[in-house]
Amino acid sequence: MAEIVRADSFVTLHYRLSADDGLELMNTFRNAPGTLQMGSGQLAPSLEQRLIGVAEGERRVFELAAGEAFGERVAAMVMWVPRSQLPQLPSGTELELHAQIDFVAENGQAYSGLVREIRGDKVLMDFNHPLAGKPVRFEVEVIGVL
Repeated sequence: MAEIVRADSFVTLHYRLSADDGLELMNTFRNAPGTLQMGSGQLAPSLEQRLIGVAEGERRVFELAAGEAFGERVAAMVMWVPRSQLPQLPSGTELELHAQIDFVAENGQAYSGLVREIRGDKVLMDFNHPLAGKPVRFEVEVIGVL
């Protein structure tokens, strides 16, 4: 009998996360599958909830409503940042529109933002999750459950 995913399972799976506009955030179907500990925060809680009860060997597609997977977009998380406050880019790299930039806060927490606009010495950064406020398609194939 096939094992089923529980709230405390270790799960090996292939998965794809995409928005209804075609933006694909993650796709392991092209490479090696991922392994995660349920409840550890490796996946958004709304995505983990969909996995509970899925059997080993099963493939499913879940459609999540706008904002359900990664919350709503927050206007205050889009802000102008002086270029001087951006992390140093690798040598020979230019700042580009739609580039994702990783930051480390003073408390050591890592976060990232997307470059929305560049105006002289200021950069408009969007710190919302790329799929925030969008309907999300979550496709999974559970390979193994422990």
